[in-house]
Order: sequence, then structure tokens, then C-alpha cells
Amino acid sequence: MRLPRLTRTIPRPGTGLVHFGPGAFFRSFVAAYTDQAMAASGGEWGICAVSLRSAGIRDALVPQGGAYQVVEMTPGGERPQRVEAITDVLVAPEDPGAVLAAMTDPGVHVVSLTITEKGYHLSPASGALQRDDPEIARDIAHPRAPCTAPGFIVAALAARRAAGIAPFAVLSCDNLPGNGALARGVVLALARARDAELADWIAANVRFPATMVDRITPATTEDDIARLARATGVEDRACVFAEPFRQWVIEDDFDTPRPDWAAAGAQIVGDVAPFEAMKLRCLNGTHSALAYLGYLAGHETVCDAVGDAPFEALCRHLWTAEILPTLETPEGEDLPAYCDALLARYRNPAIRHRTWQIAMDGSQKLPQRLLAPMADQRAAGRGIGGLALAVAAWMRYVGGRDEAGRPIDVRDPLADRLRALSAGADGPAARVRALVSVETVFPRALAEDRGVIDALAQALDGLERIGARQMVGRLVA
Repeated sequence: MRLPRLTRTIPRPGTGLVHFGPGAFFRSFVAAYTDQAMAASGGEWGICAVSLRSAGIRDALVPQGGAYQVVEMTPGGERPQRVEAITDVLVAPEDPGAVLAAMTDPGVHVVSLTITEKGYHLSPASGALQRDDPEIARDIAHPRAPCTAPGFIVAALAARRAAGIAPFAVLSCDNLPGNGALARGVVLALARARDAELADWIAANVRFPATMVDRITPATTEDDIARLARATGVEDRACVFAEPFRQWVIEDDFDTPRPDWAAAGAQIVGDVAPFEAMKLRCLNGTHSALAYLGYLAGHETVCDAVGDAPFEALCRHLWTAEILPTLETPEGEDLPAYCDALLARYRNPAIRHRTWQIAMDGSQKLPQRLLAPMADQRAAGRGIGGLALAVAAWMRYVGGRDEAGRPIDVRDPLADRLRALSAGADGPAARVRALVSVETVFPRALAEDRGVIDALAQALDGLERIGARQMVGRLVA
């Protein structure tokens, strides 16, 4: 018998926020915080969610009145929580005019983003807007019918300026360093390509607060949906599953109204950068180390990896000896306690975070996660043994063969180039020299540092001779 669909239980609030990218992370994080902020402090902060591609999220949410459940996956079981902050879902390619109408509503004070790095259309080499990208070129040629999130933001701000409506704040919630400045740069570059006076007005009047976001949210499966339906007696096609932990740090840089996210647990701070560095290096850095070394050692998930004693010791070594010494302590944080909490999160058996998934797009992630602390360690004259082993594991991984000689499905924008460089080099030292020549990954200072090259070559040689688990064991012995 078919179960009834989940439905809304409270009236829709007025819409105060438009969000681009209504995927699982947005629903487990931004929408959940906003829902709880309204419950605690009131306000008309309903969310109009905008999909730039697929109608799938719209088709799941609209029949449910925008309601869905966030299921916290704890070691002791699953806890569903209803979220009803979403007031509407639009599919931009179907009706761009409806999206712009929502964004120009005077009641909308914040436009937020979870569009991933690709959604900003940046050049990997320069970090500048890719003006020759087909979608960006289209937005420049047809500014009133945009197709990208930056294009919609520029078009909506232009319309608000022309109508004398105060601008909204632009809030990037993507897991990117300096995401506020990044979003500002993209929007200004696109606006300047359209109208220099508009760009100047945006620069003077629009705020782009930085954020740091953190919550593991695995992809929802049909089995997840069926299991939740059995437990609750209703079908929820938009449910998301997430770890209990979450952290949202928001720069206090608004001149518009905003939801009382602090009432829901967000941290409103003067400077997000120290929190960002803490997460990128402590969490993302050890995640990448576990991804490459753990995958090579045969561990499917992070939980599996840290359940293997040498890999737990690897995390502790990296934090204590090679990562925490590079960090400034953020306001109100205890760095050793933060790392202990990370380990507890990694051990959660309910979160099956695959090492292969974390290993994706490593050429884009390594500079911030592993190479930046490596550079700081070298500058201070401290050791880099653990960081070098993790980077060498990435070098082995992108070669495309695991320790048993089986092919690895390497998902990376530079996958073909990296594989060719690895295959064309004779021996680990030559492979290291070939791979550090990729300037979009390795800064010149590291690529020309003989100590770094030697450490990477020794680590890669060990990985190729005795394997990842034994090399990790030697490091932490």
C-alpha cells in the first residue's frame, strides 16, 4: 500500500531569502538553521529555493508543501526533524523571469548560494571569472535572461537599483576559502562586463559576508527514503540524512535584515578566516589524508579507516605535530578539543563517507588542505613527514592503479594530465618531479624546495614498495 506524502503543518512564512542550489547540503544546513531561527525569534524568512538545472528537487518538495525531514544519523539510531522553511521551489531554465521577480521582491534581504566551485565559473589558473565560459558569455550577451547564479544576482541587483529597492546581501555557503570575497569578485566582474556604473554601485552597496560551513550530508538513497517511510508512516521524497554535528560561522557584515541564525546555534564573528583555516586543515586535511592513504589500504569509508589503529594515530600525529602548529586559535575555540570532536565524528558508523568520494577533485583541494600547512611547516623549520605521506598517496592514487594493480576511477578535472605525467616518469623520484610541475596545484616555493621533493619521493617510494598501511604504521610508530 502506498503511504501518504509528508505535508506542511504550519502556514508558509513570507519569503525573505532566495537560495540557489537546493541540494542535500542546503536542506540539511541553511534551510534547517533558518527554520530553527524562525522558530526561536520569528520573522518572515521563508526560502524561495532555485534550481539552476534539474526539476527533481522541485518535483519532490512542491507536493509536500516545501516540508521535508532532516534525519540525524547517530551511533544510537536515526532522529528525523521536520523543516518547513522552504516556501517555493523554482527551476530557473523553465522561467527565469519568475526567479528575477522573486529576487526583486523588497521583502527579500538575503540571496544565499550552495552552487559548488563550478557554479562560480572561475579560471583554475587565475581565479578570475571565465568570461569565455559559454554560460558566462551568454549572461554577458543577454543580461536580462541569465542562466548562472552570478548572472541572476547581477540582473536582480540591476533591477533593484533601477526601481530604488535596497540591495540584498549575497551569502556564499559553499565550502571554499574566502567564499565571501570570491562571490564578490565574480559578481563585480560580471557586472562590470555589463555596466561599469552598475559594478561601482554593487561595490559600494552590496555586502558579501564570508561563511564557514560544516556538516557531513551523504547522498540520500532510495533505501534511505524507504527506511524513513517505514519508521514514520509517510513518504518523504525530499528527506536528507546528515551527521548530528554542524557548525556555521558567519561574518558579521550585513547592512540588511537577516534571520536570527545565532538563535539556532550559528556563530556570528568579526573574522571567519581563522575558523576557515581550522576546518580546512584539521578536518578537510585529515579527510584527504584518510581518503588517499585509506583507499590505497583498502578502507572503503572514513569510519573503516579510523577504526584501523595506525590511521587513527595518523590523524592524531597530523593534528598535533603538523597542522595545529600552523593555526591561529579562532575566537572561543579549543583546537585540541575540536580535533577530539573530529575523531568522534569520523568514528560514527552511521555516516558511510566513502574514501573514494572524498578523493574526488584532489587537484582542486590539495593546495588548501595539505600544501598550505606543508608550506607553513617548512617556513617554520618543522617536520612534514605526515603531510608528505598524504600528498605522496595522492600522487600514487592519480596514477590510476591501486596496490593490487586494479584501475582506480579517478575523478578530477586534471585526471588525464596527471595520469599521463605519472605514466611518463620512470621511478618515484621522477614521478614526484613531474607532478609538482603542475603549477595550478603546487606553488613554486614548494615545487622548488629540495627538502619537500626529497620527502615526497621517499614517501612515494615507500608506498610503491610496501604499501599505504605499512607506511602509515612506520610514521606513527
